[in-house]
Amino acid sequence: MYQKIKYMAGAVGFTVMVFGINFPCYAQVTASSSAMATIVTPMNLVKTTDLNFGNIANSATEGMVTLSPANVRTSSGGISLPGETGEVNTGTFVVSGAPGYTFTISLPSVATLIDDNSGHTMTVDSWTSNPSGTGALDNSGSQILNVGATLHVGPNQSPGNYISATPFQVTLHYN
Repeated sequence: MYQKIKYMAGAVGFTVMVFGINFPCYAQVTASSSAMATIVTPMNLVKTTDLNFGNIANSATEGMVTLSPANVRTSSGGISLPGETGEVNTGTFVVSGAPGYTFTISLPSVATLIDDNSGHTMTVDSWTSNPSGTGALDNSGSQILNVGATLHVGPNQSPGNYISATPFQVTLHYN
């Protein structure tokens, strides 16, 4: 029923008893799994207001107007901001998508040219946003995104209404 095997190693010896027990040995094991996917609500971005720096008075010295995502205007150089501001707005967008998801915000990396259709131009750059970099959709799946930037005004800039021929782009991606 059993075998007794003796093994001697140096001065110490021991005995191993092997009982006639058979252990099954399988060469192959199989398991199964399901494949799954969840489709989330696509993100949507809708502009509600255009970025508008309002009324600006310039001089013989160049300057800048910065409009923050909080809709606060500041000026530097030869620029003044008259009491009659005109319409001043951040670029405002409504983001919608899957509730609770976060997303990455990509703003333009280059300047946007605005002109008065008479050959006079200015540039807009240094884009900022609120939220900045990453946003989060609330429990209803929405978020307001405000975009500000800096307008570069040349010396003795010609009066007129300036607008970009090509709109600036804001890009969002789920994280």
